[in-house]
Amino acid sequence: MTAVVLAPARHAPIPVLRRWLADGWRGLAGWSVGIASVVLVYLPLYPSMKSPELIGLMDSLPPELVRTLGYENITTGSGYAQATFFGLIGLVLITMAGISCGAEFTGGAEESGRLELTLAHGVGRLQYALESSAALLLKLLVLGAVAFLVISAIDRPSELELEVVNLTAVTMAWVGLGLLAATAAFAAGALTGRRSWAVGVGAAVAVSGYGLQAVANNSEDLDWLRAASPFEWAYGQAPLANGFDWSGLGLVWAASVLFIVIGSAALSRRDIVG
Repeated sequence: MTAVVLAPARHAPIPVLRRWLADGWRGLAGWSVGIASVVLVYLPLYPSMKSPELIGLMDSLPPELVRTLGYENITTGSGYAQATFFGLIGLVLITMAGISCGAEFTGGAEESGRLELTLAHGVGRLQYALESSAALLLKLLVLGAVAFLVISAIDRPSELELEVVNLTAVTMAWVGLGLLAATAAFAAGALTGRRSWAVGVGAAVAVSGYGLQAVANNSEDLDWLRAASPFEWAYGQAPLANGFDWSGLGLVWAASVLFIVIGSAALSRRDIVG
């Protein structure tokens, strides 16, 4: 990501937010192209999933594997889009994008000395944290908009038959999961001042959320693990098929806010080492 160094801008509004967005547009464009490409490669293949041969192949797979991958309803348009994009490849992409930004905004900026220089130019620590969080949110919302628009455009040709409201619901859940991992990285970077720790914590949050639900799907005795899985909070009620699950969506976004609070508090209290 491009280096961010803020010149004195006493009268400029939201200088940190503006600089992160201005200097990060190339990376955002790259992630947008990647997400659009994945949508265009995978979702138009859905009509072929309705062939008797592929249905038979899916029936022959081990039930544990099917449940782990979320392929139970892959022969429906919503189930296919969920399993291939929102629950797998698309989720990996938005998580990687979010963690990369979240880690750079705190741990990466501190390691390079840019954070110390920015603060020396009259930007308050809390201001830096909140504006960086806003930039993180805006970037992920842009990726959500890209996915929503591209999927909407190919919905009819791909015979997915997705409802607009349901597509909106799953997109918000998808962005929320990306934001959760991103804000976890943001908070870890603020707490430690190290980009590697930030990336590791963000990845751990993402992987553990997926893993907890996968384990719960394959063990009735461990079904209680669902309650601790952000992946379950976001997708447990199948928003692409059934619409908004406000309680689950609220948990995902509330957890992200909590990580932002933790990161902001850490930056406000800890010594910054350039």
